[in-house]
Order: sequence, then C-alpha cells, then structure tokens
Amino acid sequence: MKLNIKKICCIGAGYVGGPTMAVIADKCPEIQVTLVDLNAERIAAWNSADLGELPIYEPGLSEIIERTRHKNLFFSTQVDKAIEEAEMIFISVNTPTKNYGVGKGMAADLKYIELCARQIARVSKSGKIVVEKSTIPVRTAATIKSILEDAEGGLEFHVLSNPEFLAEGSAISDLIDPDRILIGGESDEAIQALKDIYQRWVNPDKILTTNLWSSELSKLTANAFLAQRVSSINAISELCEKTGANVDEVATAIGMDSRIGSKFLKASVGFGGSCFQKDILNLVYIARTYNLTEVADYWEQVILMNDHQKSRFANHIVNTLFNTVNGKRIAMLGWAFKKDTNDTRESAAIYVADHLLTEMAQLAVYDPKVSASKIYQDIDAISTRSSEENRDLLSVHLNPYEACRGAHAVAILTEWDEFKEIDWQTIKDNMLNPAFLFDGRRLLDRKEMENLGFKYYTLGE
Repeated sequence: MKLNIKKICCIGAGYVGGPTMAVIADKCPEIQVTLVDLNAERIAAWNSADLGELPIYEPGLSEIIERTRHKNLFFSTQVDKAIEEAEMIFISVNTPTKNYGVGKGMAADLKYIELCARQIARVSKSGKIVVEKSTIPVRTAATIKSILEDAEGGLEFHVLSNPEFLAEGSAISDLIDPDRILIGGESDEAIQALKDIYQRWVNPDKILTTNLWSSELSKLTANAFLAQRVSSINAISELCEKTGANVDEVATAIGMDSRIGSKFLKASVGFGGSCFQKDILNLVYIARTYNLTEVADYWEQVILMNDHQKSRFANHIVNTLFNTVNGKRIAMLGWAFKKDTNDTRESAAIYVADHLLTEMAQLAVYDPKVSASKIYQDIDAISTRSSEENRDLLSVHLNPYEACRGAHAVAILTEWDEFKEIDWQTIKDNMLNPAFLFDGRRLLDRKEMENLGFKYYTLGE
C-alpha cells in the first residue's frame, strides 16, 4: 500500500525544524507543511513581515521563507489542530543534557519527546507516521512506540528515525544537496512514504535505510567522530606551540592522506553548538549504563580536551597581559559558536568570557548576528556573578571598531568572514600599546598583523 502524504506537521520550530520544513515545503509545493511551537514569540518571529526578524539566521533561509510562507508553509501555536490534520508528524524538539537526577550532566533529557508522543496519542483520530528528527539516544523509538500503541481507538502508528546531519551556517545547502538521507524504521510503507518526499530533489542512491536502532545511533556516532577530529587537532596544536611546528602545516600534511582526509582539521579555541558536546556526553552515559567503562572514558576525553583548549586560550590572554586583566579592556570579536549562524549554544566565546570576567576584565563584545540580550542571557546562565556585575563588566557594541577602541587586547572567537576585511590598521591605531591580538580561529595572517604592530598570538604556532 502506497501512503500519499498531503499534510505534514513538525513539532518544534527551532534550528532543525525551521530550515528542514522550509526546504520540504519549497521542494514539495503540493504538500501543506505546518510548523508548530508553544513558544508564541518564536512563532511570531517566523511570521514576521520583516524577514530580518526570523528567529534563525541561515544563509538562503529567508529567500525560501519568502517563497513558501502562507502558501504551503505555515507557522502556528495550534499544536493539536496541526497534529490532528497531518498524516506525517516530525518531532524536532529540544533534547538537552539532563541537569537533575540520574544521569545529570550526561544523559539526554527526553521529557519533551515523551510529551510530544503523549500529545500525538491524545489528539490523533487517525493513524500517523511519526518521524524522530531530534537527536535522541538509541532505543528512544521504543518509548515513543509504547506510548502511541496505548492510544485510544486502536490507531496504527509507524515510528521512523530520520536524523539530521546539518552543519549550522550551511544548513540550507546541506538540506538541498545532502551527503545522505538516513531513514530507520520497521514499516516498508512508512519508510517509502518518507523516501517519496526526499526523492523529489535527492538522488535515491543517497537515501539509506536501516533499522530504527542503527539510525538513532548513527547520529550520535557521526557527531562523536567529528568532535573527536577537532579535539585531536587541538591537542596537536598545543604540541606544535612547544616544538616550533605549525599546526596548519601538520594538518595539511596529514589531510592529504586519503585515509584521513582534510575536513575538521582546523585548530581553534574549541568546538561548540547544540550537538557535539551533548551527543558525546549522551554516548558516554549510554556506554556507562552498559558498564562499558573503557568506551565511556575514551569518548569523555574528547570533551575534556575541548574544555582544556578553551581554558588554555583564556589563561594565555591573562598570562600575556602581564598576569592580570583586572580593569583592562579586552575586545571579543564573535559570540556565535561558528560563522553564519546566530546560535550560541556551547560557544567557546561564552566560556572564555566567563573566565576573563572572573579575572575582572572589562569585555567589549561584537558579533554581527547575535543580539545584546542573547549575549547577556548566555553569560548570566553560566556565571556565579549577578546580572548587574556582568553588565558592569561586559558591554556589547554595534561594530568592531567601537568594541576595539581603547582596548588592551583583541580576541577573535568566531571565524566570521567580515573579520578578515576589517581595517586592522585603524583597529591598531585606536588601541593601547602594546596592542595584543589573540586569534582563536587562525583567521588572520601572522606576518601581516605583526607588520601592523600587533603582538600576535594564535593557536598551534
């Protein structure tokens, strides 16, 4: 039996749900796609007439929203209505690391996933295909299936796993031309229904089908392997600094080995984002629940190395500025965890800033896409200082020149392309001497910066 999908509902209008549903709506104009979220402010932003006010910044997203919104793409807070009408429901809600109880600090908190499953079971008057889009621990589908099977009326539900493999900053291009689409499930009809949607624009050879559990575990494993490469090259960057090697030269040499490849070998102040740390911690927790101590310890070291890289970068700033930054103005360029996104979750900038604020530095922050309110929210969330103290010590600026004026040092924390185009001579002329430049993303040319008069430091040299 061929299942013909005419209406899709996605629960969760965030960094995954928003771009994914926008592309599906764009590529499948005959399908009505509705994103629902209980956050009325977020939905209002998605519906804003000003496309610059969208809650998520991704290159190419606003153009797709303009083409599809109010045609076959809708944003709503009417969750029950959207669930009832849809034949296929994507669950794309947050699965944060637990901050309470058993598994605190490591396990994924699945309360939102469970609430979604219960709501689908309560509201549905017909059978549905339920698609896991959130990053979840292996065997979460069993929980969803158990809840749905107890729905009144004996309705038939099919649960699929369809993990996302998006890189923030390139999410739209990743969706339009993916490396692969992974679908895990037990029902051939349900799998085919989802394949039929993706095959509108994705080569069928790129659509991989597996069982549910392999699909769920593949997402965690992919992120763990990528994060491992970042921590590996960052560990080598510290060795390079001690031995006189150059980490970029080392990365180029090993990256030309076809067995290794060149991707994710860029030394930096550390990885961030919503997935890497959370997914590795989840993998560690799962391994420990099965008493796989050595496996858990192995993956936990990736996180420890990432934390070390952030700490040593912040410590180097303090040590270089004559062992004290008390009262000194330090300009921080970049707050997002990577370029071309306004996502700040687990951004290295937050932790470096907190370290410097603890040392009583005066921070001047500029990021082209992150709002002042979000910056203050982030620093308030992790610090032991009051919000008043944070506002006394940290200021947010509208451009890099304003942030750097009168600064003792500049630290680059996000690899925004615009930072390459800055008039660094003007920056230098308006700083205090000696003018220190700490390049946490290896973005600039050492010789050029030193010729301008900067005391230049970057990781891995």
